[in-house]
Amino acid sequence: QMQESFPFSLLCLQVIKCKAAVLWEANKPFSIEEVEVAPPKTHEVRIKIVATGICRSDDHVVTGALIMPFPIILGHEAAGVVESVGQGVTSMKPGDKVIPLFVPQCGECSSCLSTRGNLCSKNDLCSAAGLMPDGTTRFTCKGKAVHHFIGTSTFTEYTVVHESAAAKIDSAAPLEKVCLIGCGFSTGYGAAVQTAKVEPGSTCAVFGLGGVGLSVIMGCKVAGASRIIAIDINKEKFAKAKELGATDCVNPKDFKKPVEEVLTEMTGHGVDYSFEVIGRTETMTAALACCHNNYGVSVIVGVPPAAQNISFDPMLLFTGRTWKGSVFGGWKSKDSVPKLVADYMKKKFVLDPLITHTLPLTKINEGFELLRTGK
Repeated sequence: QMQESFPFSLLCLQVIKCKAAVLWEANKPFSIEEVEVAPPKTHEVRIKIVATGICRSDDHVVTGALIMPFPIILGHEAAGVVESVGQGVTSMKPGDKVIPLFVPQCGECSSCLSTRGNLCSKNDLCSAAGLMPDGTTRFTCKGKAVHHFIGTSTFTEYTVVHESAAAKIDSAAPLEKVCLIGCGFSTGYGAAVQTAKVEPGSTCAVFGLGGVGLSVIMGCKVAGASRIIAIDINKEKFAKAKELGATDCVNPKDFKKPVEEVLTEMTGHGVDYSFEVIGRTETMTAALACCHNNYGVSVIVGVPPAAQNISFDPMLLFTGRTWKGSVFGGWKSKDSVPKLVADYMKKKFVLDPLITHTLPLTKINEGFELLRTGK
């Protein structure tokens, strides 16, 4: 009765009180708090988060390897349902299933307009302001403004994102699975098929066998690689890597010599493609050195640690190697995410093996402990 007497736009203007995992400072546990989530402004959408993944990049903020302002609501790999929309929103409506995008797609900047780019200039990865595009926040807790994380903030029951930072997906998609398309799966799979453009019959080396590394393996396999060498210091990860397509598994701890030498000997001349999916400078240089000295391609997928530089012999590049980075697998987010969800629905790839545990939001600290211990 009440609803009928109010126009829809007024109903949307309410602040929502809900639970969120707030990180008040670095190297401290997440705190489950009641937060206020403001209504969406022009060209913004408010989303009820149904499922969110824990990604190493979130943990990098906890440890200080990725510098962000505090307090903050982390999380960037999720799926949910639109609760309300601000003025001018045309690409989605309340009730639509969506995936928030930490790399938005404004459609107007140089990267969006180029066929070769996907890192929209409206992203908050590079500026790390922790705010909405208009320079303000939609979250408050205990009277304090709380920062957003890379335009998404998904460790909360409700979040607000810019319209360019959400993609409408198939209404039949299982949100607790396709949330991984919001980061981990797309990032790894795309690094192989989009950024490196792995070719049939090629050899690949994948450093780091977390969810993203396993997704790189899936991409290499789909692309037809004949040999996929999986590298990790945790041998517990080898069985799943093999299940998803790895042909060989290497634990650098088993050898006295540098891992790049081991890989070069295994292949005779180095691999065609290598991927660093950890975020460590030592493995980045090892991945570069292990690929073919003339036509090898090495892709940095893991987020590099803050304030660390790499020293390497420039001869590694002079002979012809290509060293490149890949953000969100090179996908143009708003265009590609719905297609990736459609491919998942058509069983073109699996996501189940990437999910090891399912926990309620209140147990988020346990979830991060599982991540840190490699479980």
